Amino acid sequence: MISVLYVDDDPTHRDIAKLYLEKDREFSVETVVSARDALTKENLAGYDAIVSDYQMPAIDGIEFLQSLRAAGNNVPFILFTGRGREEVVIRAFN
Repeated sequence: MISVLYVDDDPTHRDIAKLYLEKDREFSVETVVSARDALTKENLAGYDAIVSDYQMPAIDGIEFLQSLRAAGNNVPFILFTGRGREEVVIRAFN
């Protein structure tokens, strides 16, 4: 079973993503409403992957990724945005 943490402040996106991923019984998806909530979880390194929205209040997806990496957490991280902005991609790679 592949465990995924899905982080998004939009409840519709969270619900749709969870339903879609769990259609394939190889995925187990836990959702949280913010990067701040995700960072307070006990065992973030226990997930096989983290999927996060870019644009969220308080801590955006890139700041979330930076916090994980600064803490030594190298879990695979997928960042998505509804906006095709090149600067978001550049910031994520840096």
